[in-house]
Amino acid sequence: MATDLDHMARLSSRREGETVRFSLGGEWVLADSGALEPEAADMVAAARGAARAIVDLAQIARLDTAGAWIIGRALDELAAAGVAVSVEGARPEHALLLQETKFRRFEAPARARGLLIVDILADLGRSVVSAGQDAYDGVVFLGEFVAVTAFAFVAAGRFRLTSLVYHMESFGFRSVPIIALINLLVGAIVAQQGIFQLRRFGAGAYAVDLIGILVLRELGVLLTSIMIAGRSGSAITAELGSMKMREEVDALRVMGLSPMEALVTPRILALVLSLPLLTFVADMSALFGGLLVCWIYEGISPAAYLSLLQEAIGRNTFFVGLIKAPFMALIIGLVAAMEGMATRGSAESLGRHVTASVVKAIFMVIVVDGLFAIFFASIKY
Repeated sequence: MATDLDHMARLSSRREGETVRFSLGGEWVLADSGALEPEAADMVAAARGAARAIVDLAQIARLDTAGAWIIGRALDELAAAGVAVSVEGARPEHALLLQETKFRRFEAPARARGLLIVDILADLGRSVVSAGQDAYDGVVFLGEFVAVTAFAFVAAGRFRLTSLVYHMESFGFRSVPIIALINLLVGAIVAQQGIFQLRRFGAGAYAVDLIGILVLRELGVLLTSIMIAGRSGSAITAELGSMKMREEVDALRVMGLSPMEALVTPRILALVLSLPLLTFVADMSALFGGLLVCWIYEGISPAAYLSLLQEAIGRNTFFVGLIKAPFMALIIGLVAAMEGMATRGSAESLGRHVTASVVKAIFMVIVVDGLFAIFFASIKY
């Protein structure tokens, strides 16, 4: 009949000249790992000065991975101290467990210290290569999107109109309040600062020209695009990334459906159609904010404000912002979809790609806005 003593982990040692024999017995399991650590340390201390150590495992009743790892670490420390170690009496299953859980030391390789300027240039080079790879991937993704979208329009019944309308409602209609509020405040701030600065020259009324041109050509579409990149672009990346993590994208491919056609195309088209409408709302809100401030601070009545605004801007001023909007929406959608589809199976990866999506989209929106500014200035539009 087994007693508690038979289950307790135990260790005994016997010195025979330059050889020390260790006899291990009982249960070397995880539940007793706190007591096993000192026992294993005693093995190393008892073998100090010996040339050879024999470890007898014949009396071990139970052994799990924790116990095998502790024994393996003690054997490794004995070998590191210059003691020749041999194991005897181990059952086949215990010998296999010791072999599979063999203790291994992992040492981080020493990082070679180089010149600071070399490290900076190396990081810069890696960033350039990464940006080039992103640009190449973006062109490939754009080509696939155009091909799939064209095929969906041509093939009867393949275009997902319901999904398009749903995403337009999500990206466009639900964004109207925040877009209108932000641009109303920005228009009011620009008008206030313009009046304060121009009033010193007796030209406070020219703040209307400043508001009209700046809002319609630049601020309206730029602020709207940045807001959509942060709101809808991140949502697209999170949705697609979650689908990748749950293997829903792979399930679509197994069913013979194209993830680009089913998931990406409706979202990007919804952005392309919604952003010009949101830009119009942003322009009107910013102009209205400017009207209120000009009325309060400069005494320009709404009728006079509208008259001055008509003199300051032309049809081309109004259309410049609207022309930019679809291209910025396309950039936001492509970046968001690419980052979402690049997500791998972890929450950390999803968070990293959502962050990258917003940062890259905002950066590209500003770059595209600058390119359009140069283009329109060169053609005097």
